[in-house]
Amino acid sequence: MSALLKVTGLSTLICGGPLPVRAVDGVSFDIAAGETFALVGESGCGKSMTALSIMRLLPEAGEIAGGTVELAGENLLALPESRMRDVRGRRVAMIFQEPGLSLNPVMTVGAQIAEAVTRHTALTGAAVEARVLELLDAVRMPDARRRMTEYPFQMSGGMKQRVMIAIALACDPDLLIADEPTTALDVTVQAQVLELLRELQRSRGMAMLLITHDLGVVAQMAQRVAVMYAGEIIETAPVDLFFAGPAHPYSRKLFESLPDRAGRGKTLAAIRGTVPALTRQFTGCRFAERCDSALAHCADTIPQWGAVREGQRAKCHLYGSDERGVMSDERGEASAERGVMNDERTSPRETAVRSSLITHHSSLLQVEDLQVHFPIRKGLLQRVTGQVKAVDGVSLEIAPCRTLGLVGESGCGKTTVGKGLLRLVAPTGGRVLFDGTDLLTLKRSALRGRRRHAQIIFQDPYASLNPRVRIGDALEEGMLALGVGATAEERATRIDALLAEVGLAAEVKGRYPHEFSGGQRQRIAIARALSVEPQLIVCDEPTSALDVSVQAQILNLLKRLQRSKGLAYLFISHNMAVVEYMADEVAVMYLGRIVERGTVAEVLRNPRHPYTQALLSAVPVADPQAARPVIRVAGDLPSPLNPPQGCHFHPRCGAALPQCATQFPDEKTFSASHATRCHLYDRA
Repeated sequence: MSALLKVTGLSTLICGGPLPVRAVDGVSFDIAAGETFALVGESGCGKSMTALSIMRLLPEAGEIAGGTVELAGENLLALPESRMRDVRGRRVAMIFQEPGLSLNPVMTVGAQIAEAVTRHTALTGAAVEARVLELLDAVRMPDARRRMTEYPFQMSGGMKQRVMIAIALACDPDLLIADEPTTALDVTVQAQVLELLRELQRSRGMAMLLITHDLGVVAQMAQRVAVMYAGEIIETAPVDLFFAGPAHPYSRKLFESLPDRAGRGKTLAAIRGTVPALTRQFTGCRFAERCDSALAHCADTIPQWGAVREGQRAKCHLYGSDERGVMSDERGEASAERGVMNDERTSPRETAVRSSLITHHSSLLQVEDLQVHFPIRKGLLQRVTGQVKAVDGVSLEIAPCRTLGLVGESGCGKTTVGKGLLRLVAPTGGRVLFDGTDLLTLKRSALRGRRRHAQIIFQDPYASLNPRVRIGDALEEGMLALGVGATAEERATRIDALLAEVGLAAEVKGRYPHEFSGGQRQRIAIARALSVEPQLIVCDEPTSALDVSVQAQILNLLKRLQRSKGLAYLFISHNMAVVEYMADEVAVMYLGRIVERGTVAEVLRNPRHPYTQALLSAVPVADPQAARPVIRVAGDLPSPLNPPQGCHFHPRCGAALPQCATQFPDEKTFSASHATRCHLYDRA
């Protein structure tokens, strides 16, 4: 099959600093018409910069230093900008990673789609409006005629992504570049967007360059895959061969870093270190410093492409001969097993701490009928005209040294539960018993003394750290406020110990947040939470913004700290694999209420509520042979300002009964720990 897109030796420099950054360094690949080609790797490896180079949309400091990009035989890098403007949108289109930042906030979505149509076609007037409606219908936008008059802020994340797809498809491009098209979306919306992209690709015969770090999405969508590391491609293969046996040690580590059911209780195989700076001149393998299978000459000899199997190649010295490749596989597996064994050892002190806590306390936190309602005020006198019922009667329980996973779609109220039980937002009703004391009845002075026992790790470590405060001062701030450490010397000693506990050197305490990577900032956020010796930590999506390798490091750290300190976690996430790895119990939340609860095995392996079943069916699996039906959830999450009557899920439920529209179901129990709220089990 002839290539539609052929990229050869593409090199891109970013020249803003003292030394140029080789963001893309000699990348070559091709994509056939109708094919989906996936580009995977950690953040900072050059995936998005490769896409921007193809589109010639580089930042001001960027420049293409070499190579060719041929679209149907025409070199795009040789075209003048006037000609390139005709290519963008008509022949090559791009879906950017963050739709909220890519859409113009002061233009209606209809006007933004019309802009793409009028730029590349001869349509005018009513014909343009008809084309916009046709495109919105094609991406399954509900109530398309009304939505085209709305602004981006009035839409959910899934709807904004649909608008981005409609703009990209406005002129039937030959090639669609999708840069992390589902990263910010829930699993249910992600399943809808991926199915939409597959259907549109089949019907239009377009090629797709899919950029992602989600191996489950790659398994579902792609025919071929390339792994990128430190600015270069290090492995290419058909998807089936890649998932059957990744060849490069970096590719293997990506798979080993994934949390899964089989890994519960084990330490994840995190990749040590970080991606090397791309300002340096490499004389050997770029992964050698982090590789468990490195040979003596990996550090000073640049590897060439070696054949692994037919259609699969890796840029690695291990594939100079078949014998050496096999030996390295066995050595790498043995090394991984030794690492798991060593990391899993629990010291006698950790065992004693855990045993003592569980023996003396049956429950550390009990939340009963928690409500958090936000008033809607209108008019000159700001009268209350309604209530946003963000949390509407949530009850849960966490024992010492245990983890409760709280899962559900964005907007269901998970984060508000975490903030509400800590009184970071004011609850409207209910009880929060922490070690027997109701936190909601305490006065400010009494609550202040209790705050050291319950802390929170926020979703975005950069936004939660003050950019003007050094790390050491940020850690000491909470200790000073809550009376931890009698003297400055004591606090300084404790800060050094905290940084060591989270895997950072004491010297970093003089730096500012912007000087750290995302994973390092999250470690600092964890250290700050630990600084006041809490018993409970609310972990609000602590790994959602991280690559799988960095995610593995943070999950391992949280597990180790829980064992050594007897911590209890409320772990808020929409990543089911992470919850399955971390949690002991799971609560599933929908529109302010918990609809199912139980142990990890009960809820995630034998879900009873239709919403839980739909969530789990939509999770992409890193196995292209895994064929399982996805349960379609109609529409988007309703507004908590005006929730549906009866069971909140009934308008989107394929198994709804007549009584679901009028009565909220009572709780049905299947075991001492497993229960759900669903009318399907009224007769059980």
